[in-house]
Amino acid sequence: MLFLALPVSALLSALLIVTLRPLLVRYALARPNARSSHRTPTPQGGGIAVVGASLLVAGTILLAAGMPGGALPLVAVAALALAAVGAVDDIRPLPAGPRLLLQAAAVAAVVWASDGRVLPEAVPLGLERALLVLGGVWFVNLVNFMDGLDWITVAEMVPVTAAITVLGAMAGAPMAVVCLALALCGACLGFAPFNKPVARLFLGDVGSLPIGLLVGWMLLELATTGAIAAALLLPLYYLMDATITLLRRLARAEKVWEAHRSHFYQKATDNGFSALSVSAHVLGLNIALAGLAAVTLFWPSGVVQIAALALGLVLVGLVLRRFSRSRSTLSLEVSR
Repeated sequence: MLFLALPVSALLSALLIVTLRPLLVRYALARPNARSSHRTPTPQGGGIAVVGASLLVAGTILLAAGMPGGALPLVAVAALALAAVGAVDDIRPLPAGPRLLLQAAAVAAVVWASDGRVLPEAVPLGLERALLVLGGVWFVNLVNFMDGLDWITVAEMVPVTAAITVLGAMAGAPMAVVCLALALCGACLGFAPFNKPVARLFLGDVGSLPIGLLVGWMLLELATTGAIAAALLLPLYYLMDATITLLRRLARAEKVWEAHRSHFYQKATDNGFSALSVSAHVLGLNIALAGLAAVTLFWPSGVVQIAALALGLVLVGLVLRRFSRSRSTLSLEVSR
């Protein structure tokens, strides 16, 4: 019954999009701005379907199968709260301060619901949870920041959630995590045809913020099983692109809360890469990272963990370097 989560969630997500799209066209148009990669007004809000289908299908299957939901009800409430914040922000942008406080409250609720430990016992529990809240808020925001190109979120989240499904089951993660990962994977696939370049629909903050929270919770639960290296490897591209970009902007004394086009994937389109090419790079990279994450579970020695993380950093670094250089320069170097 668990494997029904993917096809049912994909179908429900697509049906909800078809149903909601006329309303989104009328009330939720995203107009091009300094951060945009699109040139014409495009409806946003597809995240309503993706998040709604994921939570509904996962919850229904767990209930019907008599499997424990664990922390999922609380996580679902926190995700829906973030979706509401994102929906308001999509229509009328909220000030950065209140938005950040609401995100912190949602992340804190999710961290509080997690029973396991990630850091060694020598680290005080209060300090660990404070660090997890800080990291969770950053993860929620970076997923939002990275959702700025057609198909890039699909190219990121489909392999990540598919890997969480398999690796979570292998590592002994709660069934609620495995089921939700499979449902979210399906919902993203249902969204994919509407977001393919040139996109007819965007996720919007109503989708990217709660997706960041849900995936962050699933990665946290994976990490508490001892699979910390796998939990770091799976989102490594998003982590590196967004974090390096943030640090560079801070070094330039820029207002980091304002719209920009400084991410590596945005530079790639400025350098001649098509949206489809960028997403293909991200998809291929994430499949490789998922493979490395699997290696850390099959061979859990410290040496293998460190080697896999190092190789993952190298692979992501190579893709970021490629995105930073123009296609004409790369073609010239290849021809030499």
